[in-house]
Amino acid sequence: MSTRLASLSDVVRMHEIRMSVTENRLSNPDRIRHQDYIALMEGQGRGWVFEREGAVVAFGIADAGSRSIWALFVEPGSEGRGIGQALLDAMTDWLFEQSDRPVWLTTAPATRAERFYRAAGWLETGRVNGEIRFERSYGAAGAGFGVNRVL
Repeated sequence: MSTRLASLSDVVRMHEIRMSVTENRLSNPDRIRHQDYIALMEGQGRGWVFEREGAVVAFGIADAGSRSIWALFVEPGSEGRGIGQALLDAMTDWLFEQSDRPVWLTTAPATRAERFYRAAGWLETGRVNGEIRFERSYGAAGAGFGVNRVL
């Protein structure tokens, strides 16, 4: 099992995972398209995938321009194994390498994702279009750039 940088050849699988999740489902599947992943990964973003036995089972994309976690999704059946945390760590480390400004994300309330981000120490800073906005500051316990993680 390992985390690696995503390539454009991973986009089809990444989108399959995005469309397979049972929480935070897209009400309009056409809202996120393959081009959206590519634009971020070729622009100010970077993506990571998590592989198990040679198969991509999760992905995340961070956007340095907006200082946000654009996506973090684990395929059903692979949750609860530290995969999401490994991807989140890779993304926040990279974002904090770019700048020490806070990183943010949004997620739906009353979901496993909300509980995951709270347990990981992200702080709720408000609501955006009905979703919870979380932020993480550089230097917060366990946040980014590996500076506070116990190895």
